[in-house]
Amino acid sequence: MDLFSYQDSADSTRAKLLADRMRPETIDDYIGQSHIVGPGKLLRRAIEADQVSSILLYGPPGCGKTTLAHIISKRTKGEFIKLNAVDASVKDVRAVIDEARINKSMYGRKTILFLDEVHRFNSSRQDALLPAVEQGVIIFIGATTENPFHYVNGALLSRSTLFQLEALTREDALEAMRRALSDKERGLGFMDLQVDEEALRHIANMAGGDIRRALNALELAAVTTPSAPDGSVLITLEVAEESIRKPTIRADESTQYDVLSAFHKSVRGSSDAALFWFLYAVEKLGMDPMTFIRRLIVACSEDIGLANPQAMVQAVTAMDAYHKIGWPEAKYNITQAILFAVESPKSNAAAIAIGNVMEAINAAGSADVPLHLRDAHYSGARELGHVGYKYPHDYPEHYIKQQYLPDKIRNKTFYQATQQGMEDKIRLNQQRRNGR
Repeated sequence: MDLFSYQDSADSTRAKLLADRMRPETIDDYIGQSHIVGPGKLLRRAIEADQVSSILLYGPPGCGKTTLAHIISKRTKGEFIKLNAVDASVKDVRAVIDEARINKSMYGRKTILFLDEVHRFNSSRQDALLPAVEQGVIIFIGATTENPFHYVNGALLSRSTLFQLEALTREDALEAMRRALSDKERGLGFMDLQVDEEALRHIANMAGGDIRRALNALELAAVTTPSAPDGSVLITLEVAEESIRKPTIRADESTQYDVLSAFHKSVRGSSDAALFWFLYAVEKLGMDPMTFIRRLIVACSEDIGLANPQAMVQAVTAMDAYHKIGWPEAKYNITQAILFAVESPKSNAAAIAIGNVMEAINAAGSADVPLHLRDAHYSGARELGHVGYKYPHDYPEHYIKQQYLPDKIRNKTFYQATQQGMEDKIRLNQQRRNGR
């Protein structure tokens, strides 16, 4: 069977894409996410009892957010309305709310509003939902691929139960494809298909956990492969390779924040991981190398500091090299700086000192400069009492102990050197000075 005979014989159901035809209708047919819809889990119980409250479904593409909403729509006895935030307006939302008020007041019938890609709604449009959610006029279900703590209003988030869905596995994709191959009514079971196991596994591997992508690739392979004289269709590994290509890795704002966070944390403890996240972000996600160079420079003071002052020199030099020779050549310079930073002794004494000083500033309020530290380069300074400053270079080892802080906090210590690397010499010097 070829593509044209497949289309000619299609009824209204088969005219839909395979992924849409195979969408589960019940919670028992749902694939994956056992941590939230497994037997006895809260969301499963709520769906089965038709007692779903306002919820947010957060997870990567193809993990089953829309499918869960579809299952809820089939289970509920109330009204179920779906909007997509890409093209829905505030007017559309208000129309749903007005209709929901009528259904509730006149017929005692609840309304569930499913808003797909809720992160595409700006703050003002999300605000339009709040009164209706608070008053129980609608039950809100939102789906998003973006971190809801970044993209969903705090008020709306606090009034919804957040469920985080995980990326589905290759085994989940295999299960979905095998269901489609055996289903004669909704799937491809009406065709005489022979699919090599390695072909199925290749599609599952390339699709990752995106079941929609796997099913669409399987369908494409099935309907475009010429049939044998007996009408059978053989899907080989070669056919599968032509039907699905390497996925484009998404790099939304939340993903970029997460990868940058992983990079910085890896700088504190793993050369391998730090290099991986840096090159993955730049080569695969298309992120700007400068984003990571800037973070590296910060880390060289925040996490290394005076334990190895050369780390920041290396990082700044790598930034200069990147500006002068560009990418990809500068990846060697940046890699060198990253490795130097990760393998350096670590100290967060500078970061702690900043925190200590800021705490003292907030507690002290105003801070008067001690008289002996005030500017005395004008006539009359002595009459105002601006005397008593001891010039350190006039003393042995170019140091003399005297008050430098305001009176309120004159005995405070903010920076305490550690025993790490070069900073240990500073620590010993501090001890020697304090012993005077």
